[in-house]
Amino acid sequence: EYIIRVQRGVSAENSWQIVRRYSDFDLLNNSLQISTLSLPLPPKKLIGNMEREFIAERQKGLQAYLDVITTHHILSNCELVKKFLDPNSYSVNYTEIALQHVSMFFRLEPKWEVVEPLKDIGWRIRKKYFLMKIKNQPKERLMLSWADLGPDKYLSDKDLQYAVKLLSSCSHPYIYKITFATANESSALVIRPFSEKGTLKDLIYKAKPKDPFLKKYCNPKKIQGLELQQIKTYGRQILEVLKFLHEKGFPYGHLHSANVMLDGDTCKLLDLENSLLGLPSFYRSYFSQFRKINTLEGVDVHCFGHLLYEMTYGRPPDTIPVDSFPPAPSVFVVSVLESILTSEAMKNGMPTVSRLLQMPLFSDVLLTNSEKPQFKIPTKLKEALKTFKECIEKRLTEEQKLIHQHRRLTRAQSHHGSEEEKKKRKILARKKSKRSAYESGEEHSAKYSNSNNSAGSGASSPLTSPSSPTPPSTAGASSIPPAPPPPPLPPAAPPPSTEVPTQPNPQADVSASRGALLSSIQNFQKGTLKKTQTCDYSAPRIS
Repeated sequence: EYIIRVQRGVSAENSWQIVRRYSDFDLLNNSLQISTLSLPLPPKKLIGNMEREFIAERQKGLQAYLDVITTHHILSNCELVKKFLDPNSYSVNYTEIALQHVSMFFRLEPKWEVVEPLKDIGWRIRKKYFLMKIKNQPKERLMLSWADLGPDKYLSDKDLQYAVKLLSSCSHPYIYKITFATANESSALVIRPFSEKGTLKDLIYKAKPKDPFLKKYCNPKKIQGLELQQIKTYGRQILEVLKFLHEKGFPYGHLHSANVMLDGDTCKLLDLENSLLGLPSFYRSYFSQFRKINTLEGVDVHCFGHLLYEMTYGRPPDTIPVDSFPPAPSVFVVSVLESILTSEAMKNGMPTVSRLLQMPLFSDVLLTNSEKPQFKIPTKLKEALKTFKECIEKRLTEEQKLIHQHRRLTRAQSHHGSEEEKKKRKILARKKSKRSAYESGEEHSAKYSNSNNSAGSGASSPLTSPSSPTPPSTAGASSIPPAPPPPPLPPAAPPPSTEVPTQPNPQADVSASRGALLSSIQNFQKGTLKKTQTCDYSAPRIS
């Protein structure tokens, strides 16, 4: 058994532990084979699988396996991985819940009929899809999507139901038509025409629309971008509809290539209801890292950068930000990508949609569609949507702030914990210790020198030989007891002073004493000694 510590977000308080056996990892890996990715699960071993060295080695291998899964953008969001790492939060069967809501809907609207469930065609765990038909029009195919409410649901139930119903009245050449939409206090249901051609992502990855999301997009067999004219036309159409929504004050924030339906040579935006339901964006884990992307308009532009990269190169970028781009069909494509996805762009903020439309890549594209856009939003709902948008942006800003603080703290801890930094701190500590000892020695030498000078130049006795120190004068009011005797072989002490005596430092500077003794020995002159007469009584006396 292996204990796995899991943490959601940057707060260590939001963490838990789960216990998994190797067989659980093997089961998960088999389920993920639909993605056709080569995942680094350690191989099985039947003999010697309880040895200490083998268990330690396998533990490292399983950690590497989890690292690959949790850093893969699509795999980390799939239901299989979520249930494996957080079984308590994902124990609910959302397919059954969706069927219950759809069945209740059919009781009220008997003209609809389910053809088949479209299993796992999307990436969201709490959003399910069904292929539909109208009973009196059996050949026409529709797609029903049911979704639970998300963490950014800030509209009141009344405003939410009204806004969702209003979506079916929206008419725009680059917005995919909604046949029917309704919502209640816990979820929403939307019906659209089903397109056999699929989405823009299906075109890029050459995938079948009805296949599961993991199978379609995780590991494409052939990576190839679109032609330059397609990039220019589709890009211009998407920017036009984003500009329209921004001018209407309608929050979107859910642009990615699987949310763009293809209708001939025309791109049409999907899932306008996502923002109203408070669902998280597909690219939230990217733009939440950068504090300058703090408005829904900025989020839309950032997501457009991802989409443009995918159209150009046939795959998503490996990392964000991107500071080096592979060869592109036009330098104008790279120019747009640099204005959105580079480190400089993340620091300075996203360009506006209007600014992107003026760039050479899109400015010369002629749009032939003459359909007049219509989307009337009542004033009262506009005010509610404005407040709703501000709440979403506020939560995003708070999340970005927490991530920024966590990143700074982690960087500081990593820096101070590095071997190089530890060596630097040791060297600095040694230097500081030496400097402190040197300054202490100088201070004591200065005190000793000042003590000699204060006694007067004629009062000092010659340092000819070691002698006992003269006790200090007892004159004055000091009650300080005499100092203890200094270390052996000290120099002669200065004569008494008329000043109030102070107690000598009991811990005299050893280096100064040794220096004085050495000076005394060097200055010793044999000639200055008095001649003496020796009476030798050592010889034997004979009486």
